[in-house]
Amino acid sequence: MTTQKIDIAGKLAGFTERWAPRRIARVNDYEVKVAKVRGEFVWHTHEDTDELFLVVAGTLTIRLREGDVVLGPGEMYVVPRGTEHCPAADEEAHILLFEPSGTTNTGTAGGDRTREPVDA
Repeated sequence: MTTQKIDIAGKLAGFTERWAPRRIARVNDYEVKVAKVRGEFVWHTHEDTDELFLVVAGTLTIRLREGDVVLGPGEMYVVPRGTEHCPAADEEAHILLFEPSGTTNTGTAGGDRTREPVDA
């Protein structure tokens, strides 16, 4: 990690893989990650932590059992711990995530979409 300013758009331009978070910073015991997303992810829960989604570009829908939350650029939503959710995007969206270090992207669901974040 660096103590320099971070160009979020530049970090996002450095990869093409979708649903594969890239770590761009650490804040105490938390990680700041960026990802490119398109299509539907998996329904999952993070039992022990909230999860912050900030849309950088595009539109992200966070599906919840009680209704969808649709986010555009500059908008964010915090999924409360223990809340089942499924991120989705009809077109490619770029997002920033803020969550405790070691948080698994697929939460309790696991499966082939599980990815360890790598440094961007």
